[in-house]
Amino acid sequence: MPKRRVLIMGAAGRDFHNFNVVYRDDPEVEVVGFTATQIPFIEDRTYPAALAGPRYPNGIAIYDEEGLADLVRRHDVDEVVFSYSDVSHEYVMHRASIALAAGASFLLLGPDATMLEAEVPVVAITAVRTGVGKSQTTRAIAGFLRERGKRVVAVRHPMPYGDLAAQRVQRFAELADLDRYRTTIEEREEYEPHLISSTVIYAGVDYEAILAEAQAECDVLLWDGGNNDLPFFRPTVHVVLVDPLRPGHEVRYHPGEANLRMADVVLINKVDSATPEQLAQLEATIAQTNATATVVRANSRVTVDDEAAIRGKRVLVVEDGPTLTHGEMKIGAGVVAARRAGAAEIVDPRPWAVGTIAETLERYDVGAVLPAMGYSEAQLIEMQKTIAAAEVDLVVVGTPIDLRRVIDLPKPAVRVRYDLEILPDSPQLDEVLRPVL
Repeated sequence: MPKRRVLIMGAAGRDFHNFNVVYRDDPEVEVVGFTATQIPFIEDRTYPAALAGPRYPNGIAIYDEEGLADLVRRHDVDEVVFSYSDVSHEYVMHRASIALAAGASFLLLGPDATMLEAEVPVVAITAVRTGVGKSQTTRAIAGFLRERGKRVVAVRHPMPYGDLAAQRVQRFAELADLDRYRTTIEEREEYEPHLISSTVIYAGVDYEAILAEAQAECDVLLWDGGNNDLPFFRPTVHVVLVDPLRPGHEVRYHPGEANLRMADVVLINKVDSATPEQLAQLEATIAQTNATATVVRANSRVTVDDEAAIRGKRVLVVEDGPTLTHGEMKIGAGVVAARRAGAAEIVDPRPWAVGTIAETLERYDVGAVLPAMGYSEAQLIEMQKTIAAAEVDLVVVGTPIDLRRVIDLPKPAVRVRYDLEILPDSPQLDEVLRPVL
């Protein structure tokens, strides 16, 4: 029988995991390529033979997704496997239509096919959209478990944008490891807060190998999800965050709706920033979609290093990149802090944006804020030039990390922090995490 010819659509994360656990060792399948989107500079590479295994001695090519229809025809593809996240249901079906029109079947791999089984309890923190507050929730849960005597290790959803073979298994235990692995801003935003709070974190490409190492040094493993993707490890407790500032999105985006339907715990974050109408709409949807889940209500508590410095100033706000781009948010913690502190004006960075920063602002409607983009050294320089040229008094850094660690900010700056604050009349962590205590 001829082998099924498979093309995997991805964004340097879920796609590689699906290949590793489903297709790599299947003699009845030939994966003819990956496609790439969402993240800059990740196409025109090769998934290396060292990761692809002996059935792929030349590795597997990674193409730009824009050529999907031509790739299906040119490589005589039988199945297109959609393998990335935080996209609308309509978006997914448009891609499906392209694949079907070119003659291929279109496939979504489910949890039973792709989740790995750990030997220790797993708490998975996922979401219905990116930018809801997964990282602050993971930090809060890690601290709670440590206070109760548990050894905790976090495993982060993949972000392998560099040398894939070198990134097979990465262990971060101190800030110096961020430089050693030459991490991007997006990676630093996720890893640095864990390291500051003394949580060891793993990431990489081969999550079977990562699981083997991570579970050997913990009592409880935390899955720190990316975007709104499904967990790679089967959870003992699955905590799913929803966002009242984007009501309706919880059932309109893939695979976030699946997370909501699977959740043991649904955590409504940013309660303090939402209107009663938004909260009511969201709670009604949760009740209709997953009536058995425990619902936790929380604030995303925003603090500023020097709030007085903002008052009356023209400020440039820098926010988390993915939250603004494919997350479709126009405000984040930086904007909230600037408004609360009485900034005279939040200045739109577009007139001063250069290079790929200008391209990003043209492509995405992010509002009057600057997304932190740092997927290459050149992009870091472009962001620094954009900030330097902006006619503002102050930079408000609303990213999860202090940007001053990676670029020289040419203007005065204050940093915004945000932490999970569960409301006192809500179920608490000791209740929802009882299965892993």
